[in-house]
Amino acid sequence: MTAAPISSEPRLTSLSHGGGCGCKIAPAVLSEILRQTTPMALPEALLVGTENADDAAVFRLNDEQALVATTDFFMPIVDDPHDFGRIAATNAISDVYAMGARPIMALALVGMPIDVLSKETIGRILDGGQAAARAAGIPVVGGHSIDSVEAIYGLVALGLVHPDLIKKNASARPGDLLVQGKPLGAGVFSAALKKNELSEAGYARMIAMTTQLNTPGPELAELSGVHAMTDVTGFGLGGHMLEMMRGAGCEARLDWAAVPFMEEVRALAEGGFITGASGRNWSSYGAEIVLTDGFTDVDQALLTDPQTSGGLLVSCAPDALDSVLAVFARHGFEQASVVGEVVAKTDDPRIVVT
Repeated sequence: MTAAPISSEPRLTSLSHGGGCGCKIAPAVLSEILRQTTPMALPEALLVGTENADDAAVFRLNDEQALVATTDFFMPIVDDPHDFGRIAATNAISDVYAMGARPIMALALVGMPIDVLSKETIGRILDGGQAAARAAGIPVVGGHSIDSVEAIYGLVALGLVHPDLIKKNASARPGDLLVQGKPLGAGVFSAALKKNELSEAGYARMIAMTTQLNTPGPELAELSGVHAMTDVTGFGLGGHMLEMMRGAGCEARLDWAAVPFMEEVRALAEGGFITGASGRNWSSYGAEIVLTDGFTDVDQALLTDPQTSGGLLVSCAPDALDSVLAVFARHGFEQASVVGEVVAKTDDPRIVVT
């Protein structure tokens, strides 16, 4: 399934208390922490900051260009060093695509237990990151490294976009359809992998999904009917859709039966392979989600399942849907699906699951 550790090295996943985007601080806890910080006056050229928990910051350079800047890093979600590097880098670059931008370069963030992992293993992690960056057509041009207790890897990713084409996560409109670009289930798969219960076919699906670059982003941004975009990562589909609705001041209806999942996910979740982050996510935002009758505990866990390097969530006008799905298909996202709709402006943003 995965490459064996070098000599007597431990499994990478055994070195982390949580893997991938499941390591994220829960939304409610993060909000409480950020309340302790002192805001500063922001420059007029800053087009996107922290106001709506967007995927990246955006700074206007001139009338034709804006710089998109983001960073993402986490602990191992898989044991193969090269796969870990690829996943982490793909995930970091995704935030650039989610803003509608094209990546231009990256910096590496590296924290490794030097006395535990060999130089060869660490080199393979970094080479995996380089492979993902090459696939995106960008160089990794430097970075920073520290000796740490847990293995940590990620990127600072930079991109460029025309200021008029920036796609925030807060611009959804009533009447929009919501399209999910990738199938869900990465958190469940990672929980099964950590307990050696993920099949070889399941592992292959997990790697294929988490290393698929969200390249449709810039092309989708050029469609006038696309109003908002984000990527679904550590807060799960429920959390990131809710962020979109909060920013827009809207309510959404989520068609649960239409949500795409990777094969085996439900069976594994029913078998108990659920991450702790799923429960933390629900505790943070579950009060803002109205569940349909018959929605089970497993359904709830899948709704909040933390995705690592997940897909784009797009809010678009109905007459743009065919074009949106055609862009996804051209880039190899055959499972992109309409999963809901934005139904109304409201002072109490929420998601109603149908």
